[in-house]
Amino acid sequence: MAKKIIKTNPNLIELINKLYEQSRNENAAIWKDVAKRLERSNRRTAEVNLSDIARHAEAGETILVPGKVLSNGNLTEKVDVVALKFSAKAQEKIESAGGECIAIDEIIESNPKGSNIRIME
Repeated sequence: MAKKIIKTNPNLIELINKLYEQSRNENAAIWKDVAKRLERSNRRTAEVNLSDIARHAEAGETILVPGKVLSNGNLTEKVDVVALKFSAKAQEKIESAGGECIAIDEIIESNPKGSNIRIME
């Protein structure tokens, strides 16, 4: 029998519940998908390097990382990155490339349907 994963971070629990609620209210499956990815165990939490984002993202695109963005690599194009956490160096590199670092709860407010967002793990 698999062990049920219980999150203890109250901010993360609140964010997951908010994502599920937004998914129901707006009928947007993207928020339910992100909530399920955030519910995973810490070992399976996404960690994405800037080199991966630069390789797969196009200029002006919005990328959502349900985890942490790390600073390995460089961005040459303007890309908006939405994530749970950013390393300090990654945030600096994204902003110097003309992009924006956005928290997941902020993007829910500004883009309730979740349109034109690509999830990356």
